[in-house]
Amino acid sequence: MPVAQALDLAREQELDLVEVAPTAQPPVCRILDYGKYKYEQAKKERDARKHQKHVVLREVRFKPKIDTHDVELKARTAEKLLREGDKVKVTVMFRGRELTHPQIGRDLLDRIYDRLKEIAAIERPPVMEGRFLSMILTPGAPKQREAREAPVATEANVAQA
Repeated sequence: MPVAQALDLAREQELDLVEVAPTAQPPVCRILDYGKYKYEQAKKERDARKHQKHVVLREVRFKPKIDTHDVELKARTAEKLLREGDKVKVTVMFRGRELTHPQIGRDLLDRIYDRLKEIAAIERPPVMEGRFLSMILTPGAPKQREAREAPVATEANVAQA
């Protein structure tokens, strides 16, 4: 229908003429209460945001000369945070001459990941940022490679056995 006729129809019903698909041939319009439509859209967005889980990045700091008991204690803290659903940034902080031996920090991060690999996946591998060596762990264990690589039993395989 012509635009003028659609506008008259919308005014007659005391509603708005809203262009829904401007790129279509011919363009598609709808007669509706635009204020009510905008309100309902905003309400849907608010409800969607209510049901989202907010993931927080938490940090657990270590030093290269940390004792094994302290490593276990902080690893348990990181495990608790991961189980709560937060991402964990594991950081090794170097001071002074410790910077000349970054492999000590890498070994420490590897030990921590080995302890947490059942419940965590590496989002960002260990990276040196100034005097901090850090990696980010996310909740959820990585997919088991053995399960993907296991042979699938087919009728042909069963018949051969």
